[in-house]
Amino acid sequence: MAGIVRLFLMVLLLAAPMAQAQSAWWLGGVVAGGSGNTGPSASLEDMQPNVAIPAPDYEEWTRFAANAEERIEALGTPSDELDRLRGELAGWRERFLAAQDANRSRIETLRTQIAALGPVPAEGETEPPEISARRVELTEQLSRLQAPGIAAEEAFRRSDGLIREIDRILRSRDTDELLRRSPTPLNPGNLFGAVVTLTQVGTDIVNEAVEVWTDPDRRSEIVGALPVILFFFAIALISVLRVRVWIDRLTHAIQARLPASWADIVAFPLSLGQVVLPVVGVGLFLRSVVEVGVWGPLTTRLLGQGLPIAAMLAFLTLWIAAHVFPEKDRAGQILYLSADRRAEGRLHLGFFALLLVARVIVDSTVDPARFGDVVSIIYFPLTVVSGLLLLRIGQLLRQSAANEIAQDGNAGFRPRLIALMGKGAGALGLIGPILAAVGYAGLGSMMVYPAMASLGLLAVVALLQRLVNSVYALAFGRAEGGGDALVPVLINFALALASMPLLALFWGARWADLLEVWLRFREGFRLGETRISPSDFVFFLLVFALIYGLTRLLQSALKSSILPKTTLDAGGRNAIVAGVGYIGIFIAALAAITSTGLDLSSLAIVAGALSVGIGFGLQNIVSNFVSGIILLIERPVAEGDWIQAGGVQGRVKAISVRSTRIETFDRTDVIVPNADLISGTVTNWTGFNLTGRIIIPVGVAYGTDTRKVERILLEVAEAQALVMLDPKPVVLFMGFGASSLDFELRVILRDINFGLSVRSEINHAIAARFNEEGIEIPFPQQDLWLRNPEVLHTPPPPKPSRDLPEPAPKGPIAPDSDLMRDGLPADPPDQG
Repeated sequence: MAGIVRLFLMVLLLAAPMAQAQSAWWLGGVVAGGSGNTGPSASLEDMQPNVAIPAPDYEEWTRFAANAEERIEALGTPSDELDRLRGELAGWRERFLAAQDANRSRIETLRTQIAALGPVPAEGETEPPEISARRVELTEQLSRLQAPGIAAEEAFRRSDGLIREIDRILRSRDTDELLRRSPTPLNPGNLFGAVVTLTQVGTDIVNEAVEVWTDPDRRSEIVGALPVILFFFAIALISVLRVRVWIDRLTHAIQARLPASWADIVAFPLSLGQVVLPVVGVGLFLRSVVEVGVWGPLTTRLLGQGLPIAAMLAFLTLWIAAHVFPEKDRAGQILYLSADRRAEGRLHLGFFALLLVARVIVDSTVDPARFGDVVSIIYFPLTVVSGLLLLRIGQLLRQSAANEIAQDGNAGFRPRLIALMGKGAGALGLIGPILAAVGYAGLGSMMVYPAMASLGLLAVVALLQRLVNSVYALAFGRAEGGGDALVPVLINFALALASMPLLALFWGARWADLLEVWLRFREGFRLGETRISPSDFVFFLLVFALIYGLTRLLQSALKSSILPKTTLDAGGRNAIVAGVGYIGIFIAALAAITSTGLDLSSLAIVAGALSVGIGFGLQNIVSNFVSGIILLIERPVAEGDWIQAGGVQGRVKAISVRSTRIETFDRTDVIVPNADLISGTVTNWTGFNLTGRIIIPVGVAYGTDTRKVERILLEVAEAQALVMLDPKPVVLFMGFGASSLDFELRVILRDINFGLSVRSEINHAIAARFNEEGIEIPFPQQDLWLRNPEVLHTPPPPKPSRDLPEPAPKGPIAPDSDLMRDGLPADPPDQG
């Protein structure tokens, strides 16, 4: 009974069996992958945090490196041993990389001290003895402090070269294994051998079970643990058969009750239970069986490694199928397919889940070292069926892309990408089985299974991107177009970028290869005497972001709390806030560069050479920038002013360091370079004083009493509320026009911003008063004189007959002509 309780507690503290399995079975499988070494030792070494590492033992390193070179040069060294050796070399290399920056701060200090002593005397010149002695002393200290870094860099290069050699050997072996041709499965004799192999494996499993059951001690252990096993079997059965259905019903209920924006966010993480709970239930059951500890090695490997991985892959595939090919239409679905095509997609992925289970079981039970090339014959039917399913999935992808293009009317990036993936999936699904049929089983499997895994990973990324868009739309109140904003686009790009390492693993990359890329990224590059690594850039961004954030907080405090309590106008307050922002950006950049220890002195010559060419190219930009600073300091033009510059009239909306944005009265924005405002003529109507004068021309008919007109215009002007009485309005008799007596009414307004409305009101009042007083407002009149009015009484010439062979004669007709009778035109002669 105590044993049963102990077993029950051990199972409750389940350590997921998937952690004991390999990372990707199709990468290291018998067919697809050569040695399939993922380099556990290498990954553990390279994934250690960057902590303080003591100085390396170079004598021990020399002995280890010499031994490693011998084993690398030996042709028969197994791949597992080379992979373990690579992990140890990676650990040494990590320590050497950290040791290269030893005494970095002290070295910089010594260089500063040596520079403070001045340049080295030229040939024939001398310097004081105490300075010369101090220079020699500091130079010796600098050499001693640089020695560990130089030794570490040399050892780093040696270890790195050995690692590259091992990687080259392992890649060559994997390639040879992948391209190795095995017996063709189309030979009936080979098929018979595959059947015999499967029969033998099944017999071995049965024999192990019989052996366990016939042993009384083992049988008693099984009987004693049977209640716990049955308990977890019931949990596994419920989780597989009912939990997925319950979660599906709960998801539909949530989507029906909650708004669409909330339904997607809540339903997505809830649906993950359809993967997690069945996998945990099956894992608990299998773990409870394995913990009995009485099974044979084949059964233990199947129950402890194969079946847990098979369950995880199967339920994950079904989950992807349910979301990529949903039963009901929904907004924002990944593929544009009809209900029948979506049902077909779910069916195909369901079959593929069964094939994955079969493939994992074969990997766990069939030992290639024992059965040889006949294993590839066993994999052939699985590869063929998987290829056909992949081919059909590719056709569904192309159909979805065509439907999306037809619906939206344009071929955007997304449908083109889906169509490209569909074509690639179809091609790989067709080529893979053909290669497997002619004997290249490894290459055929390497095309089919990674392609299907890649499509599954991209589907998961697409689902996560849809979730990000929904969360952003809900957070910022965007019912539509949430995915078009910058923040979700950047997050979605980061998700796509994060999937690249997994895609590389699917297609044959090793963990060691990815860690090697990460090390190269961390190593950085040298710029002069300084090594620049990505961590420097990250630290640079952090310092810059921190100081810039403080600057923004200071700007906000000045704008909302401090400056409004001063006597400064709005333009002055905006200028101070903008100036603080520019100063903060400059300080942030300077502090970030200084804090990262970047030595940019080596770039002084290059920067000086480039500054000449850049200066000509950026002349206008620099001119506008300086003009913008002048505008913010002198403030001849401020935000809100009504100005006229270069034929543009409107209000200043914003002043930046390069340009000024003016909003015209037509509500259009005009971008004016700051240099034009400084060097050109600018009329500022409201910048320094809101008072302004308007001039209203008035014309009256000749004969009107001019003094009466003057009196009426003054009365109209003084009746306006915005017209200032000191100085008083003025009416000027400007002269005698072509059609009228011309007057001008000149008034000063308290606020020139209302100039147009006041002008309109004054014109209305003038028209009304002139109408009451009987004063005529003339319009232009002209007299027309004719020099020879007698031509208006001349009769028109006769029209020629169409039957005449020649036109009527031009010019005057003589009175005695045959064509004139009694001074009237004669009838044309008869042509009949």
